[in-house]
Amino acid sequence: MPRKPLFFALMAALAISVVPGVAADKGDKITIGFLPGVVDPFYQVMQIGVEAAAKKLGVTVVTQIPPTWGVAVQTPILDSMIARGDLDYIITAPTDKDQMVGPLKAANDAGIKVITVDTFLGDGNYITGPVSFPLSYIGSDNVEGGRISARGLAKAIGGKGSVYINSTNPNVSSVEGRAIGFKEGMAKEYPDIKIVGLDFNLDDMNKAAQQTAAVLQRVPDLAGVFGTNVFSAQGAGTAVVNAGLGGHVQVVAYDATKQAIELMDQGAVSLVLAQKPFDMGYMAVQFAAADAAGVTSLPRRVETGFAIIDKDNVKDPAIARFIYQVPGK
Repeated sequence: MPRKPLFFALMAALAISVVPGVAADKGDKITIGFLPGVVDPFYQVMQIGVEAAAKKLGVTVVTQIPPTWGVAVQTPILDSMIARGDLDYIITAPTDKDQMVGPLKAANDAGIKVITVDTFLGDGNYITGPVSFPLSYIGSDNVEGGRISARGLAKAIGGKGSVYINSTNPNVSSVEGRAIGFKEGMAKEYPDIKIVGLDFNLDDMNKAAQQTAAVLQRVPDLAGVFGTNVFSAQGAGTAVVNAGLGGHVQVVAYDATKQAIELMDQGAVSLVLAQKPFDMGYMAVQFAAADAAGVTSLPRRVETGFAIIDKDNVKDPAIARFIYQVPGK
């Protein structure tokens, strides 16, 4: 995380801790809606962070989790949360950077302040960009994450060959940024690597596996795959293993699920980029409580960073702690 956003984030947390009476009194009256993008391990870990911060600060959280990804699913849930009439804040991962502007603006107009996590609205610049009403964006620098993934995959395949991108949905800020960063990284640093295609699996792991299997048939010398999220990486890795190409076709997995780590053990995944969903959820609740307590210097964007996991460090407790652990899963 850049030093300046980190400094402001720490100041926000300090503001809560040093005036516990103000935060607690205000926090007793705060009700936060948590509306993630879909059911998956990433958002489940984020929910753990949200609930941990809420318990610490005495904040009430109402959670609604869409069963599938998409504007058509997320919007009516959002509308029902607005209609409750008791929410002060909504912490959400917009499922479309443009189409969710209107529905979330309606929440803001109803007096519910919006904090976006993981994905953002517009171009993510809430100061001078086209969308400025959200209180803050808290999440990864996904373009940089794409560049990191490009370097990792290039190293794994020896700096040359054909690679493929399996993504989830168009017009979603997170995965869009990852693909942009990946393409930029390959074009700038690895001229001997050719990107042979990009598919959208619509958050369906089975579809990701089918798409990857088709590419393996079409491009017999495929050297690597970049899976831009949980479903993409798991589907792509499964297709590689099923084709008997584990260790021959390398996969870079964005999101550190237990399944991604298992695929690393099988030789299909060479690098896993772990985001920090617990931090995103925890900090978003802190921001809401700090804003309610009167803090006026909260940063409009906080980048939470990554942990890079490979076969050499996966057993290191300092790194393994970033693998997404969901109780009972």
